[in-house]
Amino acid sequence: MLNDQGLKVYAMDWIGHGGSDGVHGYVSSLDHAVGDLKEFLEDIVLEENHGLPCFLFGHSTGGAIVLKAALDPCVKHHVEGVVLTSPAIHVQPSHPIIKVVAPIFSVLAPKYRVSALHKRGPPVSRDPEALKMKYSDPLVYTGPIRVRTGNEILRISSYLQKNLSKVTVPFLVLHGTADTITDPRASQRLYSTSMSTNKSIKLYDGYLHDLLFEPERDDIANDIINWLSARLDVLQRR
Repeated sequence: MLNDQGLKVYAMDWIGHGGSDGVHGYVSSLDHAVGDLKEFLEDIVLEENHGLPCFLFGHSTGGAIVLKAALDPCVKHHVEGVVLTSPAIHVQPSHPIIKVVAPIFSVLAPKYRVSALHKRGPPVSRDPEALKMKYSDPLVYTGPIRVRTGNEILRISSYLQKNLSKVTVPFLVLHGTADTITDPRASQRLYSTSMSTNKSIKLYDGYLHDLLFEPERDDIANDIINWLSARLDVLQRR
């Protein structure tokens, strides 16, 4: 849909995910993913599109990666805004003890898959056909989260919670109120606490985690497109 609106889209897989190298579902440090995003932005996106406005988009843990990258002054200088869907600003483990033992086991057995770390609950979408399409993709990791990866998600979310007030980049954050994977209240705190002078939030009542796989995904995509279009209109009037 973004291409249909005349927007050029680039995508990258972070290490251990999608078509990237590494053990599937494993990332040794999300700081590496943040660094890869910065490098991708500089060497691929900006190099090929010099002078064009640039936006970043991230979903779930990808949203956390984008948000941490956007705290870097060099990144802020190059982007005109970020769009975050269900960002992992606050992730609640299935049991409180996990926060205690995860840092230890992430060193002892970083690639081990622990079912207790696998978030149980309702599906991430209310559309069974969309879920079937998503999980039939061999590039989508469907197993229990690996110990180091889980600890890294907890670590980056903890960092973000302490630094929400430092966010100054324009942003749109979208979250379903029934999301049990990432906390919609954390998105509300981002909106309330950040120092950005251009920020918007959309909370969808009863929607689950994967907003762009929900039955109303076309409406959600239009909300994103409308926000991007409004930002571009502002830039053109400068």
